[in-house]
Amino acid sequence: MTDTAMTPTPATSLISPRMVNAGFAALRIGFGVNWLSNAIAKLIGKTTFGGGWFSFNLVDRDVAHGILQQAAGSTPISPLRGFYTDVVLANWGFFQWFLTFTELAIGIGLLFGIASRLASVGGLLLLTPIWIMLLGTNQYFWTYPLDVLPLVLLAIIPTGRVAGFDRALATRFKARWPF
Repeated sequence: MTDTAMTPTPATSLISPRMVNAGFAALRIGFGVNWLSNAIAKLIGKTTFGGGWFSFNLVDRDVAHGILQQAAGSTPISPLRGFYTDVVLANWGFFQWFLTFTELAIGIGLLFGIASRLASVGGLLLLTPIWIMLLGTNQYFWTYPLDVLPLVLLAIIPTGRVAGFDRALATRFKARWPF
């Protein structure tokens, strides 16, 4: 058997580049809806939505505050505990709104493909320290990686150029548009 017999041709390939691009764009849009919905929950101060057989919870500012308190109080990593205790939680009046508008920007960026790689990095910067602080608590072990790992992929792959405004921005700014 020759090497060419083992190489799939475009006609025999199961997954086309177009399908991969569409899949990553769908992932980006889904994460955008998630971030945007949690930002809206923080804006309106409501956690429970729906009713009857269909209901769900989102993270509002009070719940976010509780998660950060738990994370900071349970981590053995002194620099993270100090930063979140002495800076973020001590100034929660500011940081609750910083978090809300950052989530709003991440959600809009991912949903509409506007600086989508930057939006993914922003999401990573918000989630990763919290996940690291909560690792020793036996909680959220798989929850945060399900958010963090796809964001890593979305930060690497310029998915906003598929079904997003990054395509037009990349054309306008040529090679200088890194997103």
